[in-house]
Amino acid sequence: MDIKKFRNFTLSSGAEIFLGKNADNNDKLVSYFKGKPNVIIHTIAPGSPFCVIEKLNPNREEIKEASIICASKSQNWRDHHSNVDLHVFTGKDVKKTLFAKKGTWKVKKKAEIVQIKKEDILKFESKTKKK
Repeated sequence: MDIKKFRNFTLSSGAEIFLGKNADNNDKLVSYFKGKPNVIIHTIAPGSPFCVIEKLNPNREEIKEASIICASKSQNWRDHHSNVDLHVFTGKDVKKTLFAKKGTWKVKKKAEIVQIKKEDILKFESKTKKK
């Protein structure tokens, strides 16, 4: 996979995450990881990048950190600046329905829900602005 096609971040653990840039890019990212055991994160509300953790079996801290990054890039955060709810699932749990619009994927089973607090997103944004 050509990582230059996607936004990428390195978590504090050293694990890499990839984020889509738009609906078409999200489709390519999720298509690449479809059927794989990698963790995928997306906001419950539409309008965010899909975020994929490259490392298999990430720990709770890595999932939370990736979720904070995903939330910070969402329309939900941009428009409301409040807590953001996200779904956490794997590439094995996604499918593309026949007439689904670009960037839209269906999760086959109930996804875990994670809520990211406003304070955590603000902390992440202030850290990244300093760099």
